[in-house]
Formats: sequence, structure tokens, C-alpha cells
Amino acid sequence: MTGWVGLCYLYERQPQNIMRRLFFIAIVVLVFGIALTLSAQYQDRFKITWIEPGSGALLPEFDAFDSVEGTLGVLNASGPVNTEGHPFFTPLGTNGRACVNCHQPTYAMSVSTAGLLERWRTTDGKDPVFAAFDGSNCPGLPQEKESSHSLLLKRGLFRIPLPWPPKNADGSAKPVEFTIEVVRDPTGCNTSREFGLKSAEPTISVYRRPRPAANLKYVTSGGQPIVLKTGTLADVDPETGKPVSMNLMTDAREPSLKTQAVSAIMGHEQARVAPSDPQIQKIVEYESQVYVAQQAHIFGGPLAVAGGPPGLGVAALRDHRAGVLGDNDYDPVFGSFSSWKGNDYYRSSVARGADIFMFRQFWLRDAAHINSIGLGNPLKRTCATCHNAQMTGQDLSAGWVDVGTTNYPTWTEPATWADSSELPVFKITCARDADPHPYLGRVIYTTDPGRALISGRCVDVGSIVMQQLRGLAARAPYFANGSAKTLREVVDFYDRRFDMKLTDEEKEDLINFLGVL
Repeated sequence: MTGWVGLCYLYERQPQNIMRRLFFIAIVVLVFGIALTLSAQYQDRFKITWIEPGSGALLPEFDAFDSVEGTLGVLNASGPVNTEGHPFFTPLGTNGRACVNCHQPTYAMSVSTAGLLERWRTTDGKDPVFAAFDGSNCPGLPQEKESSHSLLLKRGLFRIPLPWPPKNADGSAKPVEFTIEVVRDPTGCNTSREFGLKSAEPTISVYRRPRPAANLKYVTSGGQPIVLKTGTLADVDPETGKPVSMNLMTDAREPSLKTQAVSAIMGHEQARVAPSDPQIQKIVEYESQVYVAQQAHIFGGPLAVAGGPPGLGVAALRDHRAGVLGDNDYDPVFGSFSSWKGNDYYRSSVARGADIFMFRQFWLRDAAHINSIGLGNPLKRTCATCHNAQMTGQDLSAGWVDVGTTNYPTWTEPATWADSSELPVFKITCARDADPHPYLGRVIYTTDPGRALISGRCVDVGSIVMQQLRGLAARAPYFANGSAKTLREVVDFYDRRFDMKLTDEEKEDLINFLGVL
């Protein structure tokens, strides 16, 4: 309810008489009632809000999904999509899942904990999204118990089992610069004799949010031969041999939409036979044409309107050129919001939030792959310094950085390592002849080593690829580890981490801005 909080806060700052306050309260009650009516659409039996694999649903060219925050827009740029027999919507493996299970249009082509909890109750935990392989905390747990799926239901996290040590494309082991030890294992998977580090096929289990399968022309653009943050060669598309963006996955392990689709089908869907080339091509074609963005807000009204901010709404995403670097002065990341600087409380708040995002400077410090690449430590910059790709707010370069969400002492977990902690804790010990983590040294405690599980490099421990910022209001919680339940918690983390010194009003402005993207 960030919009409600923001509007009340902004309103109360204005000198008003009692009668006008009462009138305002009456209006808000009316609007809030309308919002609740809109949210009831989720229970409307005539509106499909959870697409089941094999349902044969016909997706319109444009669809809208309402909640108390407003309306999410979903645009199929190629026209209506018939899901009958479509490989994105059809189970290709053995557990009943299809791609759509974890990439629902209602939730910005991802999932939300609210949607997952409702799905658990509706199906008594039998929906394929809760498949034991990765929809539970560990496959060996009793699957009928809600507690066995707590990370998915509370944080929206799927188990990501990764081989250790990491492997090259030809299956050979990569060299690694550190050892890894399990310090805490609340799910039991990393110490499991069947699924863990000491199993027949040594595996590390980390837990991550699914990234939206939308707006992907932006996510896959901008591939350069050299990764600027590391000075190393970028991965290449195995079909074309061209460098790729390395922004597709949380740890950049998949070079292309095709390889990602194959891996997901063989892993998440537990297929016994690899999908055919035509099936993969059809999945990629669908993913490449779908766009999601916030389309309306209950207090801001329609967002994509003539004369308004040009970057809002799904049509703007469809029409804009990918791979463009945002410029603070002439071409902002999400376009100009100056037309919203007026007397409308909510829109004025959003415009101020856009200015904070683009122009409010603060000291970035001790962030690997930001401060450690020759730019200085500390470095005075803005949010848009790193979230610089136009229209999505990712990093136009290969975007893995360690801002501290998974590494001690700045991680988002409780301050102590209690037995009740929700995520595993690993101890990383770097070799003496390896470059240490630039700010944490050679011994690092982390809940997710991130990119390091793929690269084997000590300097990459805790580095996570930046996420796009579109459709945020529809797909809570946030961060790769699902630790921020609200956008307020996201803003609070960055305010603490980099001592931004944001006032309460500035925080609300920034939250309102993020909520319209």
C-alpha cells in the first residue's frame, strides 16, 4: 500500500482545514473501496489470473491485471497467443510443469508470494509449481507440509542446485580459487547425502527469485567482447559466436535465451529428453515479444498518456530501442517526469522520486565490481550510475555486482546466525595465490556466493546480476533472495548500506516512482 501511505503523507503536509480533511478522508475511503473491488478480480471466475499448463487459454494482444496498487499491463507485440500445444505453456518434462508455472503474466511474467500462497490453498499444495525438485526447500522433505515449501511461499524462492566445482561447456571442471563449507543448513539440502556437497554428484543449493520472462530484448542487448567489470572475455552465443550481455540470469550462467530454455526444461521441468529445436525456437519467439509494465495506479491514474512521462507503459517498452545508455542530463533512464511536477500530490511525488533516482548523489563504497574497477572508493554517484540501461534500469554492461545483500556483514539476513535462519550460510576460504574479495578478504560468510559459483573466482563471491525494474508492483518480494517484502524495505536497505540520508518523504517519493515502472 505504498501509494496510500504516500498520498496520506503528502496530503498531511499541506495546511488544510478540518472540513477539507474530512472530505479527503471520504474520497480516500471511496477510492480504497474501488481498489478492493478491483482486487476482487483475482477471484472472478471469468478472469484467468493463473494459467495452468495445458489449459489452452488464448492470451489477448493486451491484458491488464488489477490489484490494490493499480494495473499491470501485459502486451503480446506479435498479437494474441494461442497456448494450445505451445511449448512455453505445455509440460515437456515429468513433473507437470511448464515455463508458465514460474512466469505468470499476472505477476509480470514472474511469480509473487501472494499468488503462490493462494495457489497453495487452492490446490492444497498440489500445483506443479511446488514440485519437490526445486519448489520445496529440499526434495527429501515431506512434500505435503507447507513448511517444506517455506522459502517459496514466504520469499518466492526456488532451489537452484549447482554442480560443485563448476563445469565448462564441455563438462570438464573449472579451476576454482576457494573452498566452500556449509556453516548453516536450515533446509538440510547442502548437507544431504543425496543432494548436497557430499553426494555422488556434489551440489550446492542456493535459493533465488525467478526473473521476469519479459522485456527481454533489453535484457539480452549490449553484449561486448570484454566484460568491463572484470577485464575478462565475455561469454559468447554458442550458435553465433557473438558476445552476449551476460545479464540474463542471477549469476550470468546462461549465454542465451535458447540455452536458458533448454536448461530450464531439463532442470525445472525434469525432462528426460531434450526439447526439439522447433520447441525452443517457439519459446524464444514468445519470450522475445512479451512486455510488462505498470499501466495505471489507483492514485496516479493511467500512466501511459499523451504528454506524460514517455517511458511508462508497455507500448513504450515495445517501441523503444534496446541497448541505450541513460544520460543524466539529456536522456534519463526512464525518460523525463517533468510534466508531472505540479499540484497532483501523487504524480508530483513520483516526479520527485524520479529526480532522486537520476540525480541524488551519495557515496557508493565497498561494492565489488563498482568501487573495485578503478572508479574510486568511495565514489559519489546516483542510483542511475549502475541502473543505467534505458527502459529497464539494469546495467548496460554485464551487471553482476556485490552491494552486500548476501555477504556478511551487510547481508539482508538477521544479524546473528540463529538456527532458525531461513537461508543456508556458507564459509568461503580463498586460496593464498588468488586475488581476495576486494573488501571482505579471504574468508567470507555468505548466503549465496552468486557469480562465484559459476566463475570460481574469489572476487566474485556475493556478486549478483542486477534485475530489471519494470512491473515491480506485481511481483513482490524483492532482491534475488526475496528478503525485501516491500519496496520500502528495498529503499531502506540502500539507505542504510550507502548512508544516503534519505528523509521519510524522499523515501516515499522514491517508492512511488519505482511503483509506476
